[in-house]
Amino acid sequence: MSPLDISLADLIARLDEELPEAGALARISEARLRAQTLSDLGDQLIDHYVSKAKRNGASWTEIGDAIGVSKQAAQQRHAPGPFERYTQRNRHSIVLAQEAARTHKHDAIGTEHLLLGLLGEPQGLAHALLVEKAGPKERVRDRIEAAMPPAGAKAPRGHIAFRPESKEAIEQARDAATDLGHDRVGTEHALLGLIRVPDSSAARVLRELGFTTDELHETVRAVHAAGSTEPREP
Repeated sequence: MSPLDISLADLIARLDEELPEAGALARISEARLRAQTLSDLGDQLIDHYVSKAKRNGASWTEIGDAIGVSKQAAQQRHAPGPFERYTQRNRHSIVLAQEAARTHKHDAIGTEHLLLGLLGEPQGLAHALLVEKAGPKERVRDRIEAAMPPAGAKAPRGHIAFRPESKEAIEQARDAATDLGHDRVGTEHALLGLIRVPDSSAARVLRELGFTTDELHETVRAVHAAGSTEPREP
């Protein structure tokens, strides 16, 4: 019995249902994108438990044995990175941002892709703030996509790098969490990080949707004070 409540038949049925008019080659391309997303989520799953094992005192040698790789390979692949403090929902938004860049055939992840990723995580606080402030999800998505550069010739393969302004937004998200006295970086902090890079595409879209840096900061502070934020995650 599979440990996951998912099967190949489920994945095929969903793709066919969502792309009824697509040809065989288009379905191959979409299947590859979805396979990459599943792979990224699998890596995040392992990272989650590696981080937990490290906090409980496990060595890299023990972790490598559990994964089935050497100590050096385990450390290189799963050592803490820029998203170490990110909640699982916020990490998922990063995966969605990468897939947004790939789907739109862009060779780098911009702040607009990060914003799409936040909108695509329905259980994140950022999604709730976007929809509550700016209207239906479809309207917000259309506004973000309208600010995107033209599509490239073909979808990039493998790793997609972050643009400099996206790296700055990720740093600003961590700083926003620290400024508010929060130990975890949730999707709401990522939203703050985006608007705190004022010349970025995402910041311009957010301002056009009615957000301001100070108001968003206060909203996030108030929501946390009321205890109605994303559930704490290990």
